[in-house]
Amino acid sequence: MDKKKSTLSWLMEWAKPYKTNYIYSVVFAIAGVFCGIAPYYGITKIIIGLLNNNRELNYYYFWIGICAALWVLRYLFHGISTSLSHRSTFAVIAEVRKRLAAKLVKLPMGYLMDTPSGTVKNIIVEKVDSIETTLAHVLPEMTANLLGPVCIIIYLFAVDWRMALISLITVPIGLFCYMFMMKDYEVKFKHYVDSNKHLNATAVEYINGIEVIKAFNQSAASYKKFTDAAKEASGSAINWMRGTLPYFSAAMSVFPAVLVGVLPLGSYFYMKGSLTAETFVLIIILSLGIMTPLITVMSYSDDLGKITTVVNDITSILTEDDLIRPEMPVKLNSYDIELKNLSFAYKDKTVLHNVNLLLQEDSVTAFVGPSGGGKSTIAKLIASLWEVPEGTVFIGKTDIRNIPLEQLNTMIAYVSQDNYLFNDTVRNNIRMGNMAATDKEVEEAAKQSGCHEFIMKLENGYETVAGGAGGHLSGGERQRIAIARAMLKNAPVIILDEATAYTDPENEAVIQSAVAKLVQGKTLLVIAHRLSTITDSDKIVVVNQGTIEAQGKHEQLLDSCRLYRDMWNAHMEAKDSEGECQLSNIQSKTEYSGKRLE
Repeated sequence: MDKKKSTLSWLMEWAKPYKTNYIYSVVFAIAGVFCGIAPYYGITKIIIGLLNNNRELNYYYFWIGICAALWVLRYLFHGISTSLSHRSTFAVIAEVRKRLAAKLVKLPMGYLMDTPSGTVKNIIVEKVDSIETTLAHVLPEMTANLLGPVCIIIYLFAVDWRMALISLITVPIGLFCYMFMMKDYEVKFKHYVDSNKHLNATAVEYINGIEVIKAFNQSAASYKKFTDAAKEASGSAINWMRGTLPYFSAAMSVFPAVLVGVLPLGSYFYMKGSLTAETFVLIIILSLGIMTPLITVMSYSDDLGKITTVVNDITSILTEDDLIRPEMPVKLNSYDIELKNLSFAYKDKTVLHNVNLLLQEDSVTAFVGPSGGGKSTIAKLIASLWEVPEGTVFIGKTDIRNIPLEQLNTMIAYVSQDNYLFNDTVRNNIRMGNMAATDKEVEEAAKQSGCHEFIMKLENGYETVAGGAGGHLSGGERQRIAIARAMLKNAPVIILDEATAYTDPENEAVIQSAVAKLVQGKTLLVIAHRLSTITDSDKIVVVNQGTIEAQGKHEQLLDSCRLYRDMWNAHMEAKDSEGECQLSNIQSKTEYSGKRLE
């Protein structure tokens, strides 16, 4: 996508499907402006009639009726223009948001990890909303309000060129003030926007971390990062207004002061006999009519100063490089996964070093190893959540970079340790795995993943709203729903990235049984921190410091890999300690119950 397009080019591209509506909007806006200016001529005729001592009432009724009709038409045409422009603009806003949402799906995870969610939300919601003023108001109304005064000025020059020039005497002074206002306007506004982006991102971080803040008795005032961001946003807004408001106020004061030149000089010409009373009155009234539309134009200067920054923010997402994939689906002979010379670095930190590995179809491959060793990174590269920068990932002997993203997403079910649930019903959250699934199929998947029983205990069963990110459910419950979603998808490749991290031992056994059924005919990759859950895997791969340290069956690794043996011993000691704690808790409860019975 062209990153060098101008702001106007972007706006025209977005508005192009509604071009006809915008043209009609401009036409009606122009008609409305002329209907607003024309009564000044009618008022002139009435005043001239009074000066000429015209006592025919019908004459005054006629011009009063004309003025009244024109004022009614002015608001009618303005309403039609506004309706057309807003209808089109809201459609444009919806389309731009759809583009942004579709774009986010195509971007590598690196972009989303480096960009705070508050910033992305600010662009999709607030920034996109900001184009409403430009398209719905500035485009039709500024065009009309510029054209109207130009026509009046041409008419005044035809009547008396001297008075026409005098009536424009305040325009250069007002424009001079306006030029000072616009000096460094974009820079100041960009600083204001950037500080608000930072505040948005910090606010989201603050809300997400409120549990920790409360637990450690941290108030908003003591949360320095948030308060600093709030002060910076406030300061940038004050500096922006302080630098522009005086000049804007001066321009707004100078523009209407047209009579400062017209009255004294017009009176002089009238006294000298070079200007008739009728012409003098006409010029006074029409010169006032010039300034009203020009003041309206000036009121939009603020929006014109902002729009470049707004469009740049929106297009910063739209012009990001996609994950490059073909569009035509490819035929795969198998779902074996092979990694060849795979390396990966996050910023300046190398995470994977020349990894070579084969994950066979119809088998379970488990990744184990210390935290930060690269297990999840390999899983994300296989799922194309990251672009493969060096080396190759093959599925069925086909480079995943040659597989369309939609096809790849269809064939892979990915369940991470951070399971996100939408603010929707439990049923619909599970159905995300297969939108065509029946209620019975959804419930069957829930039973297989061990979550049917707790779902039925919820207030509204499967119709219970999970809450944003599944906040109304425990971590283990969210994990089981996410696994049910993956089961319902029935994809040939399944990746469980520590997906049972929050599952209790009782339900873990249920899930392991379900996973055993799930693997038939599929390629299953499991990343586990509980080694006891993967001892029956077809292959266990020890990932350490970005390399494959060892691979084999459980018993083989206990003999041949010291790291795996140490991890296993530590895991078993932890399980023994956990068992002792559980036994102690049971004994304590029994003793307490006994005392109560006594």
